[in-house]
Amino acid sequence: MPFINVITNAELNKGREIKLKTALGEAITALPGKSEHWLMIAIQPSTAMYFQGTNELCAMIQVSIYGKQSPDAKSALTQKVTKAVFDELKVPPQRIYVSYHETSDWGMNGSNF
Repeated sequence: MPFINVITNAELNKGREIKLKTALGEAITALPGKSEHWLMIAIQPSTAMYFQGTNELCAMIQVSIYGKQSPDAKSALTQKVTKAVFDELKVPPQRIYVSYHETSDWGMNGSNF
């Protein structure tokens, strides 16, 4: 049950949005047991954002996951989502943050897992 939230000041057309969604769907497999089948993605482009005092292209990627993942798996996912955001939005890797939230409490369809 992963969720990836992409917040960026980059502009995004529908074609690039779909390419980014597809790349993130492929990237999530870096986490054992995770697939696009359960992945929810939010993409928030054209957001007023500042990093290091400027509004040059930047992005915050928030990854929420049910359960625990190893540091190596999270590192692999960080590499893949950073590449996807650079490839599709041209946000330089040094201006991308990726944060992780792991939880044992996750609900869907009116109940918790």
